[in-house]
Amino acid sequence: MSGDSYHCLDAKRLQTLKDIANNLRIHSIEATCASNSGHPTSCASAAEVMSVLFFHVMKYSVKEPRGASNDRFVLSKGHAAPVLYAAWAEAGLFPASKLMDLRKLSSDLEGHPTPRLNFVDVATGSLGQGLSCASGMAYTGKYFDKSGYRVYCLVGDGESAEGSIWEAMHFASYYKLDNLVAIFDINRLGQSEETSLGHQMEVYKARAEAFGWHALVVDGHDVEALSRAFFEASQVTEKPTCILAKTFKGQGIVGIADKDNWHGKALGDKASDALAELKKQLANKGAHGLVPASPETVAPTIKTTDIKLAAPPSYKMGQMVATRAAYGTALVSLGKNNDRVVSLDADVKNSTFSIKFKEAFPDRYVECFIAEQNLVGVAVGCETRRRTVPFVSTFAAFLSRAFDQIRMAAISQSNVNFCGSHAGISIGEDGPSQMALEDISMFRTIPDCTVFYPSDAVSTERACEIAANTKGMCFIRTSRPNVPVIYEASEQFAAGKAKVVKQSDNDQVTVIGACVTLVEAMKAAEELAKAGINVRVMDLFTIKPIDADAIIKNARQTGGRILTVEDHYQEGGIGEAVSGAVSDCRDITVKKLAVREIPRSGKSAELLDRYGISASCIVKAVQQILADNQLESA
Repeated sequence: MSGDSYHCLDAKRLQTLKDIANNLRIHSIEATCASNSGHPTSCASAAEVMSVLFFHVMKYSVKEPRGASNDRFVLSKGHAAPVLYAAWAEAGLFPASKLMDLRKLSSDLEGHPTPRLNFVDVATGSLGQGLSCASGMAYTGKYFDKSGYRVYCLVGDGESAEGSIWEAMHFASYYKLDNLVAIFDINRLGQSEETSLGHQMEVYKARAEAFGWHALVVDGHDVEALSRAFFEASQVTEKPTCILAKTFKGQGIVGIADKDNWHGKALGDKASDALAELKKQLANKGAHGLVPASPETVAPTIKTTDIKLAAPPSYKMGQMVATRAAYGTALVSLGKNNDRVVSLDADVKNSTFSIKFKEAFPDRYVECFIAEQNLVGVAVGCETRRRTVPFVSTFAAFLSRAFDQIRMAAISQSNVNFCGSHAGISIGEDGPSQMALEDISMFRTIPDCTVFYPSDAVSTERACEIAANTKGMCFIRTSRPNVPVIYEASEQFAAGKAKVVKQSDNDQVTVIGACVTLVEAMKAAEELAKAGINVRVMDLFTIKPIDADAIIKNARQTGGRILTVEDHYQEGGIGEAVSGAVSDCRDITVKKLAVREIPRSGKSAELLDRYGISASCIVKAVQQILADNQLESA
């Protein structure tokens, strides 16, 4: 700690902060009564914390809530949204009367915070996620921006049962994020019963300290104690601080404070007495006059747009290169051209090839270890306020355990780019636990998410370049086996634009594949040609958005016959995406080859054949399609 000493609050400021806390309670009760829903008791336990933070501790501009130099605040316990909205109203961002629009369809003051509001960086409400995002913000502030802004995260005691909280605790201490303060609102009561630790404050402290945090236990309703704790946090170096605030749910609400069965309920007919009692406690009913302090340091001016590869892809036609290796090459190329491109991985960098980026730019690589939920949350935090362009990589199968974080990232309007490697059964002997067979489906369900499935090294590099400049999240699916380069370096790519890689004037079926199955489709096309059957082979490049026009056009040129083949389960994959694209076309039929059961270990070629997506399986499927067509025509 530094040698600065704490100065006690003067009597006027002390009382003003108490009054603001009660005003926050009043606003929260009135707003939830107006909507007849919400969590006023969860707001009430955090009122003093919010008052001290927003009107004594944090440095920010009310006129520019997302200013790059501002301190950040994350409300991990998102159900306490009304107290956050009330704090910004008290700060003067908007009239307090707007709080009465809480949870109305016409209002952005939703039941849980989202970045539709200009003072919210990340969506919260699915509990256990805010601290990871805050850690990403703090990491960015300390290591990328090298700026003085601090990050504060209010965590509920109930959500501290989530493993993702402790993943974040480990990450923050490992990287010595002394610009991060987590405040645990330990109000004892969960939704349906007392939390597992209740008010065992020393247990919370021991756990926080065991995870490498400077931990302080305070009375969460004592303004002076909170002020002192936040000051102490500002003096701590080389480790984050955890303020463990002992509070009471519904504090200040007559007959309800510390009582069970009041979670997520407006006060109804008890509101008038509660409001009257709170208003009696206000020493000053006028404007409080407290203005947040301005940021003391200025974050650097940066550019996170128009990011290009430093040089075009440099592969030879036919060269055998795994798309996962091309991903690593692309990251380095993008990183050379923009110092805000950053890479995050989960201890598989030598398999995803993000290791290339680490070797080139070690100060812009973030090792998140085997904690995929935190990996995603940290990346979302790094990307907030557009301070970085993050690329997150791990085995695609392991991103499924972070699906809730990915889902919430979409609600957070995040632009994080994901690369999932080792997709499908083509990885071979490692077996089904490592084989991503659900990932396309998963990412296709995410609104505003672009899903890339590049088929060679050139298209992989271009996918990364496009992703770096695409609004919304992106997913790039890469594979383990080496595949031939099929595109010239000068080939142009765009999201939603497919490529025809083989065609003739008398093609009878359009075969659609990607990466390893595109290779199998090309082999099958050669084999079929020997028997006098020509097929067209199409590479979608992006599964979402899908090039419906090209699919329909080529299908009609090949007799309305489509065969899809994918290294993925049938549900939600390429076949279903293509079927959806042609669903209004009665003259087009789609036959799907996909993995239809849980696979097993084996060599890649063996598995492709066993599970029906090899070249020989494609040949048989095309022959069957044509045979069936002849029967129908007879």
